[in-house]
Amino acid sequence: MSHTEPQPHDLLFIGHLAIDEIHHFGGEISVGVGSAVLCGALAAARVGARVAVITRMALQDEDKIAVLRAAGVSVTIIPAPATTYIQVIHPATNVDVRRLVQVHNAGRFQPAELDRRKLDALSPQIVHLAGITDQEFDLPLLRALKTWGFRLSTDMQSFVRQVDPRTGEIAFRDVAEKRAIVSLLDYVKLDVVEAEILTGTRDLERAARQLASWGAGEVVITQAEGVLALAEGTAYFSPFTNRSVIGRTGRGDTTFGAYLAWRLDHPVAEALDFAAALVSIKMESAGPFNGTLDDVLARLYVRR
Repeated sequence: MSHTEPQPHDLLFIGHLAIDEIHHFGGEISVGVGSAVLCGALAAARVGARVAVITRMALQDEDKIAVLRAAGVSVTIIPAPATTYIQVIHPATNVDVRRLVQVHNAGRFQPAELDRRKLDALSPQIVHLAGITDQEFDLPLLRALKTWGFRLSTDMQSFVRQVDPRTGEIAFRDVAEKRAIVSLLDYVKLDVVEAEILTGTRDLERAARQLASWGAGEVVITQAEGVLALAEGTAYFSPFTNRSVIGRTGRGDTTFGAYLAWRLDHPVAEALDFAAALVSIKMESAGPFNGTLDDVLARLYVRR
């Protein structure tokens, strides 16, 4: 395992880095580095959180994590035969309508290779499992992390997005072990589509309360108009203020990375407003969030 010297961190993101081949409506194709880990970790790091990342990828693609290290993120690489490669196909002008195809997969994380001693040395306040598909994590891994004493967070797309082993086509399906998974989580992130699949409703608050009834701590759900959080029985909502959707890819991952970073030292409502402001800036340009804390605070001030 190739890694930098471990030090105390606020947040640890675990998940695949991915190469995203985005087919925009109208025919344009762009290729860049993406994933829940990249978007979430950069959002958190660029507003001051101490962030670590553990990822699986091919070592020949190590240059693609330079942007994380440049942002001050401590990166550990578990070598894999291939780096995950995802095609994101937009067949219509509505950017929330998209097909996903996994071309290459870096493989599933195992408790033994994560190494509890190395995780303890990183000493994160929260461990967030930021997967792209169901090929990264399983219930035994979550149970191991919880047994090791970590506050645990998971993006439910890591289980809802299920890869066809023959075609690589990613379908959104219900998760048989969803109650067991959710019961282990201090924080859970999902979007409105995943919420409907798991709970049967597109009503954000109803869906969040259903997840809470299964044992989840705080629940954060995104949709096109904004983001909802449910904590200790109280629901909060914050609208997005973006003026374009060119940077739609990574919306939920960025929202949640910002939320976790700000939530460490702020109440739920403030963390939610902060996350909505940050991701609104991100969606106005392609790629991960590339702004500053001052940019986010300025957007918040304009809203208020």
